[in-house]
Amino acid sequence: MKKELNRKGFMLTLAVALMSTVAWAQGTKPSPPQTASGKVGAATITINYSSPSVKGRKIFGGLVPFDKVWRAGANEATIFETDKPIKVEGKTLAAGKYSLYATPGEKEWTIIFNSETGQWGIKRSGETSKDPAKDVLSVKVKPAKSASMNEKLKYEVTSKGFALLWDNTQVPVAVK
Repeated sequence: MKKELNRKGFMLTLAVALMSTVAWAQGTKPSPPQTASGKVGAATITINYSSPSVKGRKIFGGLVPFDKVWRAGANEATIFETDKPIKVEGKTLAAGKYSLYATPGEKEWTIIFNSETGQWGIKRSGETSKDPAKDVLSVKVKPAKSASMNEKLKYEVTSKGFALLWDNTQVPVAVK
């Protein structure tokens, strides 16, 4: 009887430990969701994105190819929201919520604001899920070497606009 109770206790403990491990593993994402928010003039800008890590990989021109549209993050398409109309690199963007895409280049990037939101960032084929017919605005910007290495992708919103920072690259976008 005592042996039977010990065995049942051991099995119960093992089952609880296994379920806890599975639950914990499901709670951690390799590219966790992040939010960057701030004011540019009177407008509040919020960027919701998933933040992948470098993990020793070549990022731009490697994991993220040059001259190919990218979801500007991981998982779902990155969301850019402004509560007031703004000027992005001198071009008007109405208040609203947009998917943010980028086409990285060695010397120049294209930043794209698309009216469709809520979609997964890529198709099964690996191509972006962006519908070009829903592009609202695109601007050209120059990438630069960042002041420090950023293991995880991050966005920063400042009084002058926003910037994408990942690996040793910084991509500033002027907003007024």
